[in-house]
Amino acid sequence: MKYIFITGGVVSGLGKGICAASLARLLKARGLRVQNQKFDPYLNVDPGTMSPYQHGEVFVTEDGAETDLDLGHYERFADEALSADSSVSSGKIYWSVLNRERRGEYLGRTIQIIPHITDEIKRNIYKMADKDIDAAICEIGGTVGDIESQPYLEAIRQVAGEQGRDNVLFIHVPLVVEIPGSRELKSKPVQHSVRELQAAGIKPDILVCRTDQPLTEEIRDKIALLCSLDKDAVIESLTADTIYAVPLMLEEEELAQTVCRRLGLPDRKPDLTEWEAMVQRIRTADKTLRIALVGKYVQLHDAYLSIEEALHHAAAACGAKAEILWIDSETVTNANVSEILGNCDGILVPGGFGSRGIEGMIRAARYAREHRVPYLGICLGMQIAVIEFARNVLHWEDANSTEFDELSAHPVIDLMPDQVHITDKGGTMRLGSYPCVLAPGSLAEKAYGVSSIRERHRHRYEFNNVYRTDLEQKGMRLSGQSPDGKLVEIMELTGGGWFVGVQFHPEFKSRPNRPHPLFRAFCEAQLEGKA
Repeated sequence: MKYIFITGGVVSGLGKGICAASLARLLKARGLRVQNQKFDPYLNVDPGTMSPYQHGEVFVTEDGAETDLDLGHYERFADEALSADSSVSSGKIYWSVLNRERRGEYLGRTIQIIPHITDEIKRNIYKMADKDIDAAICEIGGTVGDIESQPYLEAIRQVAGEQGRDNVLFIHVPLVVEIPGSRELKSKPVQHSVRELQAAGIKPDILVCRTDQPLTEEIRDKIALLCSLDKDAVIESLTADTIYAVPLMLEEEELAQTVCRRLGLPDRKPDLTEWEAMVQRIRTADKTLRIALVGKYVQLHDAYLSIEEALHHAAAACGAKAEILWIDSETVTNANVSEILGNCDGILVPGGFGSRGIEGMIRAARYAREHRVPYLGICLGMQIAVIEFARNVLHWEDANSTEFDELSAHPVIDLMPDQVHITDKGGTMRLGSYPCVLAPGSLAEKAYGVSSIRERHRHRYEFNNVYRTDLEQKGMRLSGQSPDGKLVEIMELTGGGWFVGVQFHPEFKSRPNRPHPLFRAFCEAQLEGKA
């Protein structure tokens, strides 16, 4: 098996994740079996307890791991389901080593960064060898030169020694700086970054240089000369109009060909026809859907990254562009709700935790129901729709979730631990993939086109079964349930219009060339409303 390690230099946020995801797509298009892996240097065990403002969204895998958002990019580009093994943090590394020490597995030895931490990092890298793949693409989070990244650089240096340089490839993603005013490109930061990497014992094989303007032949030659690389190993990574164009741009730069040649992998002609058609649809869409995303973390759009991408996937498949209106739910009042939402084609209320901004979400759900604006509620967004319906249709003014009001006389959303299989992963949260049976003739079944599905979850609170009959008699259809009928997974309204709430997170399974059925149906309903 081959190992490809991707590091970043100069500054963070250059798009190492997109580079890793794009390379996976290009290698897979050549018939190779690949899988991505992300190493994060932070000391949290996983991002599950981190603020969305700190880390963006938490991406959930099929097996219930709470992971870095880059895994979402990996899955969307390569169209391969990942697992907990694909997301490793320093916290997880240290946690494992310290637990082994407590169990006496190190036989009283002094625990040190080298060899114990680096050995644990390598153990996680070598897990990829058990997955029947041709190449593992491992992204090292952070920036070369950061203190917390040093153990990872030492570990991948050792991997090259253990596996042989013919089986290991180092790709470095630096920034080519543009001087303000003159727009002159400067390569000096790239040189310093490569020198820092070489000081850690790693000589990069390929540089994928992030830049806002094309690299001149002169600057390519200079980078190649001063970084001791062949010229074809200096790859240009231009800022793209859509991230899904990046694989095509890197293919033109012959990144995958260079990788295959260096690693001795077969360089077959790639089949990118479907991908090219998808990018063309994105670029030529001639309609616009104004979609109000009413959430509590909208100041950082990465907090809803998978939802944002899923909306773009679905809109493009319908020949449209999604114009997302980022609405802070705390700003939505009875007085301004019509002004804020009056010009939108659809309303989406996403997931979240805590009571802040809840009342604004409820007002948005009511506006959608009363004005028949297509509505998609995801996780908390479904619970919001149930609360709103109970308050304003059944007139239970205090209806609520026990997450927000433990003393509510009508807790239509509540903890139901007796009906949920709980593991120590995530505490009381229901995490990962669960089955769901769809009601015949429902909006959900029409969207999916099948009678049963599996979707990924991340939540603690559930629909309270005590109130099933009351809500159904007033026009709420519980159109998706667990196979044993104990858990409500999907609710929708029968009074006309497209109004669906789901307890799970469909955005995690949406792909740019295969939009999620619910998001597509949501966008189709909006287009019908505009017709």
